[in-house]
Amino acid sequence: MALEDAKSQVDQAFTRESLRGLSYENAFGGATSFLRRRYTKDLSGVDLVVTGVPFDQSVTHRPGTRFGPRAIREASCLQPYDPPYGWGYDPLGQFSIVDYGDLAFDYARVQDFPEALRQQFRTILDAGPCTVMLGGDHYCTLPVLQAYAEKYGPMSVIQFDAHSDLWQDDDMDRIDHGTMMYKAVKTGVVDASRSIQIGIRTECDDYLGMDYIDARKVHEAGPAWVVNRVREVVGNHPVYLTFDIDALDPAFAPGTGTPVWGGLHSWQAAAILRDLAGINLVGGDVVEVSPPYDTTGATAVAGAHVAMELIALWGWTRR
Repeated sequence: MALEDAKSQVDQAFTRESLRGLSYENAFGGATSFLRRRYTKDLSGVDLVVTGVPFDQSVTHRPGTRFGPRAIREASCLQPYDPPYGWGYDPLGQFSIVDYGDLAFDYARVQDFPEALRQQFRTILDAGPCTVMLGGDHYCTLPVLQAYAEKYGPMSVIQFDAHSDLWQDDDMDRIDHGTMMYKAVKTGVVDASRSIQIGIRTECDDYLGMDYIDARKVHEAGPAWVVNRVREVVGNHPVYLTFDIDALDPAFAPGTGTPVWGGLHSWQAAAILRDLAGINLVGGDVVEVSPPYDTTGATAVAGAHVAMELIALWGWTRR
């Protein structure tokens, strides 16, 4: 019973015995793993791994997303009492989900960061689980996509974003969050013909064959239309979903490095994510949460909800 369990549960990140089940630990106390999952590097019997990447050294404007994983974990402590609303099932009870902790890397050797991140995701994927990453800036998605492509081949990508991240940049050693999707497409990591961007509201000279739905179209056509279009594009191909929190309007997510007005409302993002149930999602992330620019914590709350929706979406076809 929840009220009885709340009297004894504490520090479930370290003390919980089962990898499955809800948690009734007081939201305001204890160690803040994501959704009170166990912190562990042991992937035996694990279905899904949540891991943080506190890296923000590729940003074009305001830094601070290195604090994103910590803030998202803290915000997630409001959520593990109940199954996610509207899904009709309990992914926390049905799947073994762990918090793998954060990527370790030398902040002063930025050139070594991409390979460190690729290698961590190779290790996880080789062991069997899928992943949800907590960023970090959006460059972090590129090494993760590279690791995924090694296992699944060229990926379909659903990208929620205010920016296309398709700025031309043929120096593949540059580490820049604004060019990560350009490099992913150009190197064959992403199959542009099976990928789509949602929420765009900044200029892009060349989408490299990727479909896109700008924010105004989302507002005017509605989430149901968006979902139908996304399904047409990605089909049943293995999908990686990357959610840049600046896809949301700054009214809902002010804590990000490059905010742009006219963005998605949180209810629209929630409706789209839930109605995508059934796609072949094999991994995802939420990136660009920058807590220093949001004294209310609303952006981290949004990030935590997106990550929970990704878990529910991933689990839908595996129930």
